[in-house]
Amino acid sequence: MSFHGGCSSAQPVVDKFLALLRRCVSTKTLQQVHSQMLVNSLDKHNFLLPKLVDVKDFNYASLFFSHIPKPNEYTYNIMIRGLTTTWKKYDIALNLYYKMKILGLKPDNFTYPFLFISCANLLALDHGRLAHSMILRCGLNFDDHTSHSLITMYAQCGDVGYARQVFDEITEKDLVSWNSMIAGYSKMGFAGDAVDLFQKMKDEGFHPNEMTLVSVLGACGDLGDLNMGRSLECFVEENNIAVNSYIGSALISMFSKSGDVSSAKRVFDEMKKKDVITWNAMITGYAQNGLSNEAIQLFNSMKTAGLKPNKITLVGVLSACASIGSLELGKYICAYASENGLLNEVYVATALIDMYAKCGSVDDAFAIFQTMPEKNKVSWNAMISALAFHGRAEESLSLFTRMEKEGRVSPDDITFVAVLSACVHAGLVNEGKRLFNLMSTSFGLVPKVEHYSCMVDLLARSGRLNEAWDLIGKMPGKPDEVLLGALLGACQKFKNTDVGEKAMKLLLTIEASNSGNYIISSKMYANLRRWDDSAKMRVLMKEQGVAKTPGCSWIEVDGRLHEFHAGICFNSLYSEEIYKVIELLIDEMKIEGYNPNVSLL
Repeated sequence: MSFHGGCSSAQPVVDKFLALLRRCVSTKTLQQVHSQMLVNSLDKHNFLLPKLVDVKDFNYASLFFSHIPKPNEYTYNIMIRGLTTTWKKYDIALNLYYKMKILGLKPDNFTYPFLFISCANLLALDHGRLAHSMILRCGLNFDDHTSHSLITMYAQCGDVGYARQVFDEITEKDLVSWNSMIAGYSKMGFAGDAVDLFQKMKDEGFHPNEMTLVSVLGACGDLGDLNMGRSLECFVEENNIAVNSYIGSALISMFSKSGDVSSAKRVFDEMKKKDVITWNAMITGYAQNGLSNEAIQLFNSMKTAGLKPNKITLVGVLSACASIGSLELGKYICAYASENGLLNEVYVATALIDMYAKCGSVDDAFAIFQTMPEKNKVSWNAMISALAFHGRAEESLSLFTRMEKEGRVSPDDITFVAVLSACVHAGLVNEGKRLFNLMSTSFGLVPKVEHYSCMVDLLARSGRLNEAWDLIGKMPGKPDEVLLGALLGACQKFKNTDVGEKAMKLLLTIEASNSGNYIISSKMYANLRRWDDSAKMRVLMKEQGVAKTPGCSWIEVDGRLHEFHAGICFNSLYSEEIYKVIELLIDEMKIEGYNPNVSLL
């Protein structure tokens, strides 16, 4: 490819090169055209740079941009747009904006929409507010694109009130205006506001499109509003709207979150084209509803269909593995994540920590945690909780101290539930009290029922039952069945009928169908030889029609999970092998000196 010409033929040559540029669809052809432009001394960077963005070659575009002698506002705008929408390099886009201002160039309505999108994704609210004030100070007119990106920025950064203010100030709202605000409400957890605004939008005479439906279906799922969700599905059918990946996935998620898994599966089965997003929605839906085996089976079907699982797929399947203790499949997912460069993804790594911990492999969980290049609050909480709930209290508290010292992430409610649970397991009453007070004094957190439950459990296990009962009286809300159940169990252990009867009366009013409450109460009276009262509890249990719930466990053989209940015999291909393993375990337990505790039976 070559073009040569003197001054008289310069314009035809330029036109030919620009025509070639428009036809370029790859970096290779673009490089050939660029090299010929250099040979012919044609400096048309404002035409070449947009094409580099179109072919998505970040390195080439960055190098080319850095060699432009005096880039103008147009050039900066093209690069900021590419960084934001094509390459998702939001931090570089923000830096370019400030460099543009330093050079004395004036950002305009082609700059700010992409700047606000970058701020939204960086959660850089301060930078977004500063840019907003610059627009007002310079007297720039707010066009639709700028207003819509402002709404998105404020909403994603958590300032939904200011997003609504920007929305309300738009004099002539179009469908994108409504969609921006509805999406902001839906994504930030203001589901009720999203639905209300959707109703107002319809009253104003606007017809919802795909983006509207996806946002409102998400809000319906969060609210568990099946009626509205179904009406939206009818709207899709009546208006012949194609159930593509986005609409289909939104419907599947809505039905799943609302507990209607069969409708979610119906939508999934009816979709002619299913991409990874669709499969992920259904796998996650199964996992969220406790249908772990179905989630795992669908994951296997997804692989058979030739689709490549991504990080969202892995998180959903790992959640299912954690629920049923499928360590073998969990390890396979870990290996898959490592081979495909997903192990450093913070959500995948955190899901692995949770899976390993719930399957009993705490050391494997800690190994994943240690190798994580980036740890968020959920990662820290998952690991601290794993150590606490496996009785490794000192390690859990040590990790909490490390979290405090590093200072990158602040503890939250979940963190304190974990460390207080660690204190419960280790019987560290004074440390538990210190941490409980630390919540409000150092971190401004208000203790919730879960934290009071831990403290009551901690005090009760140490025999401080009256102190535990007094703490219940100081709670901001009513005690729940978990808290009262822990206290009642301690009263039975320490033979304290005074506090035990108080707890029992409260407990039977809020959880009358739990057989354990009656049995513990009956045993508490029996320990004190109050046989009539003991018998009354058994009679009351029978009168209320309450039956003891049988225990349930799983065992994994050759990658297949077998569920069994107490008192029910196995009836499977592996029955003989399973019984042999159980007998060996019983023998080993006896050698270790274990004696079953039948006092609560």
